[in-house]
Order: sequence, then C-alpha cells, then structure tokens
Amino acid sequence: MTYRQDLRELALDNYGLVTTWQASEAGVPAVMLRQIAARGGLVRLGHGLYRFPLSEIRPTFFDPFAEAVARVGRDAYLTHDAVLALHGLGLVNPQRIRVGTPRRVRADVGDMVQIVHQPTLSAAALTVYEGIPSTTVAQALADCARAGLVMPERLADARDEARGRGLITEREVRSLAAAEAAAS
Repeated sequence: MTYRQDLRELALDNYGLVTTWQASEAGVPAVMLRQIAARGGLVRLGHGLYRFPLSEIRPTFFDPFAEAVARVGRDAYLTHDAVLALHGLGLVNPQRIRVGTPRRVRADVGDMVQIVHQPTLSAAALTVYEGIPSTTVAQALADCARAGLVMPERLADARDEARGRGLITEREVRSLAAAEAAAS
C-alpha cells in the first residue's frame, strides 16, 4: 500500500481527518502529508490537520465536531452544549463548538471552536461518542446549567430525553434535578 492509501484507511475511521501524529503512529512521515496535500490529495485544515477531499470521503453530521476536537489536539474533547448538539438534545445549536482540554492551546483553532480549559475534569466524566472524545451527557448537562448556556426549560427537556434514550442513568437524572432545584 502507498502512504496515501494508509492515510485513507486512517481517515475512513476519523471523519476524513488525519493528523500528523496519527500519520506518524501509522508509519507515515509528516513530510508525506505535506507532499500529498501539495498534489491535491489532502486538504490542509490547520497546523498538523488534514482532510481527504469531500469527493472521496462523504461528509457526515459529525464532521464539524470531530474536526473541532482534532484542531485542539490529542487530549481534547467536546464539552458543554457541543455534547448536547452532538446528540440532538435541548434544541441547542451553538455558534461555536466548545472543546475542552487540560492544557494551554496556542495553535489557531479557527472561528468555529471555543476552547474551554478544564484541568480538573475526572476520567469518569469523559467518554467517546461516535468516535469523538467527549464529556458524558450528564457532565455536559451539569456544565451547561452552571454556565447558564441553555435555558432551564430546554435543559430539563434535554435531561428527560437523554434519560429516555439511555444516555444518562436514573441516578444522574436525580442528581441533575437536585442541582437544578438548588440553583433556582
């Protein structure tokens, strides 16, 4: 297989995206990414981030979320209302996708991403949905409530729908409801 074929295999599992560190782990030198992009085989999205042309790998609803996380880096994850939007909960449609990370990010992540520094987030609050690192739905609901990002009625609807779809447990529902009541 060629380097481009190796990269395409990676991209098929990652919404058409390839990072330099993923390529390196697969044995593809970073210089090859730049060369393939120069020939039109990849589109450079930002520092160390490439996408296969849309004509080769069809876009999905999840692409912007995966791209936002990839722009921030290895330890990044969706957070707050971005997690709710990913699941179609609470009728949220954020203008910018919130991405959490425990570290400082100096790279230009573009206008579509808002970085949220969360250095103390526990491992239990993190998961992966549709192959995209994220906080859990319960954590996202709690974060949105604390930050006042979503109207209380919509948060309650999102909580109830998340419970109905099995995204949160009954215990998490009670905990979230108690926190909402205490905040009111």
